[in-house]
Parts: sequence; C-alpha cells; structure tokens
Amino acid sequence: MHKWPFPADPACYTGSVNKIFLALLVLTPLAVVGERLSWSPLVVFFISAAAIVPLAKYIGDATEELAARTNPAVGGLLNATFGNATEFIIGIFALQAGLVEVVKASITGSIIGNLLFVLGTAMLVGGWGRERQHFNATGAKAQGSMLLLATTALVIPAIFLFTAGAGNGITVEYLSIFVAVLMIVAYGASLLFTLHTHKHLYQEEERIAAPHWSVGNSLVILFFATVGAAVASEILVGAIRPLIESFGWTELFIGVIVIAIVGNAAEHLSAITAARKGRMDLALQISIGSASQIVMFVAPLLVLMSLFFAQPMSLVFNVFEIISIIFAVFVTNSVIEDGESTWFEGSQLLVAYVIMAVAFFYHP
Repeated sequence: MHKWPFPADPACYTGSVNKIFLALLVLTPLAVVGERLSWSPLVVFFISAAAIVPLAKYIGDATEELAARTNPAVGGLLNATFGNATEFIIGIFALQAGLVEVVKASITGSIIGNLLFVLGTAMLVGGWGRERQHFNATGAKAQGSMLLLATTALVIPAIFLFTAGAGNGITVEYLSIFVAVLMIVAYGASLLFTLHTHKHLYQEEERIAAPHWSVGNSLVILFFATVGAAVASEILVGAIRPLIESFGWTELFIGVIVIAIVGNAAEHLSAITAARKGRMDLALQISIGSASQIVMFVAPLLVLMSLFFAQPMSLVFNVFEIISIIFAVFVTNSVIEDGESTWFEGSQLLVAYVIMAVAFFYHP
C-alpha cells in the first residue's frame, strides 16, 4: 500500500496556510490600483480573482465562529446565508453589468465543480494510502436525491422554452420566478430535514468546534471581508468584457471554469482537508451541500434579485450546460450510493471534470 508522503493530519499546516491567506489580502488594494491605472484586462482579472480567494476564506471562518455560538438550526441558517456569499456577490455585480450569461455559467460551473472537481479531489486525497473511506450512505443518498430533484426543477424552464418555442419568452420569465420561489421554500424544508427532524443522519456535520474569536471580532472580520469581496468582485466583473474582446474567451468558459473555481476556492480547501483527516461525511456535506445551496438558494435568489436590474435573469440554460449539470448529478449519485469511496473513484471524477472544462473552453 502506498503511503501518503505528507503527514496525515493537515492541522500541522494550519499556521502556514493562514499566513499565506493573510498575505494574499494585499491583492485587493493591488487590484484597485490595477484598475485605476488601466493595467492589462488579463492582469486585472486574475489579480481580482485571486484577491477573492482569501476574502472568501475569512467570510467562511467568521461565519463558522458565529455559528459555533448558536444552536445547529441557527448555525445552519448562517452557513446557508454566507456559505456561498462570494458567488452571490459576483452574481449581483455581473447582473448589474448585464452579464446574465456569465451568471448562468457560474451557476453551472459551481454545480459541476463541487460535484466533480471538489468531491473528486477530496476522494483522491483522502483515499490515497487507504483502501477505502466509509461514510453514511443514507445521508449521502438523501443529499443526492434532493440535488437530483432540485436540478430537475432548475432545468424545467429551459425544457419548456425548447419545446414550446421562442415565442413564450414572457411565460418563461414568470415560470422562472415561480420556480425560484418554490426552490427557496424547498431549501428551507431541506434545512429543517437536515438540522432538526433527521439530524441524526448528519451528526458528523453538526460537530462544531469551540469558537476562537469573540462575537465582535467575528462581525468585524465578516463585514470587512464582505466589503473587500464586493470591491474585488466589481473589479473582476468590470474586466470580463475587455478580456473577451482582447483574448476571445467566451462568457461561458469564464463563468463555468474561472469564476466558479474562484468563488468556491475556500470550500475546496475545506473539503480536501476534511477528507484527508478521514472525515468523508464532512467532505460530502461540503461538496454536495454547496452544490445544493447553489441550485436551491443562490440561483433562485439571483433570479429574484435580477428583477431590480435592466435585464432580468431567467432559469433558461443552454443545452450544453443542462446536459453537463445532469451528467454531474447522475455520476455523483452513482459514486456515493454504496457508502464508500476510493482514490480511483476520485480520479475518475477529476477526469470527467477536465474533459468538461476543455469542452467548455472550445464551446462557441
């Protein structure tokens, strides 16, 4: 059996990782300078994208600190509200700039990224050096079924438009709003299921560490990290159109791959760390739970928020996005149904993600 070449407990790296994230905070003012001095759109885009990563981490850390002082129900609500705050902030600025297709693409990318890239990496890293890792199959399948049903509802407006014809645009907008409202209600029901009525299925995920920050410090860090993320997101979105014009990148590729990875970077690290510690239940909750939040909470909320902008957003995704989402959901459900994982299954998920990423890069 091959041995993992690094210590099994990533806690020994915590100090170094925190120092790296702290140093990366300098990227936010650097992105502001780059925008003001009209640096290359490519440079500004990647500086602002990298600046969002540590800010997302501190938003997550502050939320966890506040959640540690509450009961599981309130803690779950906090995580639901702020867990995908970065994606939501980027989405709002993109909607304001009229980049509706970028927002839809980032939703697609967050779903397939969490299910294939994050979960695949977690299984690969966690399973290397171990014959297999076990997790609660009942709880995992409950999450997978919920995600499958939510994804079905997400693609219904697009299927309606494709089958009813282009003349039903207004009807599709109303249908999207109706679906968005119901999805948020369903997400509330899922919180009730996981945090109250069937919380015994998710005991691993409810183990909340003792807080290290005071409430005041947590709120201050949460505020400034959110403001910083908003500033970096606005600069990032502002660089998208010049980037498309200069380098020919499509809105689809930028949204599905680049923005989705940036917005979920902190969660990626959390899932991989949990898997390496042998806490595969927690890694599944982070990856599948985050994808569920995107489908059932972030995407519907962005649809409702878009009503306040010049160009409302519907839930009509293109055919390639729909097929990719459904494929990712079905593959994930097939992998988790036996309640165990290996590094080989993780590598297969990663290969599937890379194939899709290349396809999105070349897709017109």
